[in-house]
Amino acid sequence: MTWNIHGGIGRDGRYDLERVIALIRRHRPDLLAVQEIDSRPKHRPTPFQALKEVFAGHDMVAETMQGAEEGAYGHMLFSRWPMRDAAIHDLSVERREPRSAILARIETPAGTLGVMATHLGLRWRERQRQARRLAALVRAQEGPLVVMGDFNDWSWRGPVWRALSPLLPARTAHRSFPAHFPLLRLDEIFCRPAGLLGRSWRDRDGAAASDHLPVLAELHMAGGDRATPAEEALADQRPSDVRLAVG
Repeated sequence: MTWNIHGGIGRDGRYDLERVIALIRRHRPDLLAVQEIDSRPKHRPTPFQALKEVFAGHDMVAETMQGAEEGAYGHMLFSRWPMRDAAIHDLSVERREPRSAILARIETPAGTLGVMATHLGLRWRERQRQARRLAALVRAQEGPLVVMGDFNDWSWRGPVWRALSPLLPARTAHRSFPAHFPLLRLDEIFCRPAGLLGRSWRDRDGAAASDHLPVLAELHMAGGDRATPAEEALADQRPSDVRLAVG
């Protein structure tokens, strides 16, 4: 599942992180990417900590901006299963808002899965440079891979599509922004190999909590050792299927 939560501010202009948390709980994603987490207004508990507590798995935080006194702004990657070799890669372009990508190897019951979560810039040239960097990271990874997040790429022939589609043959194609009347496909999930991506959808209920709709997908990983009963209970699904939520 991937979701840009707009700092927890809904269409009504109110900050209400509980609306975000309730929707995430309903879907119970195994993998989750969340963008535009903002703790600079000094919320208690911080949105970063609140999301960690609701997911209660493994996570990686990318703080791209710090508040003048305290707090931060950024994005997170969550996994129900352990992360290995997790790292943050800087995608920032000079004189533009800092951007980054979180990259990790997830030890799922069906085998190792590479996962990258990101939030790209607003300008074409900026995204073009960032997309080239993402493509270089993708080329360096082995095995099945998922790249998800808010790419801010509103043209289907934009720089992100041009850079990633030759390397990641499957992608979602759901209009997710603006949430109340979605016209643009900003939030996406790219996969390799093509058969990894299963059913995908968006949740229109997310329009009450953010200006983006969450995009979700099922991943179908072949092979791997059978999970233990405890792992199966944790995943609440067949060990050969990984349900992914991108935000």
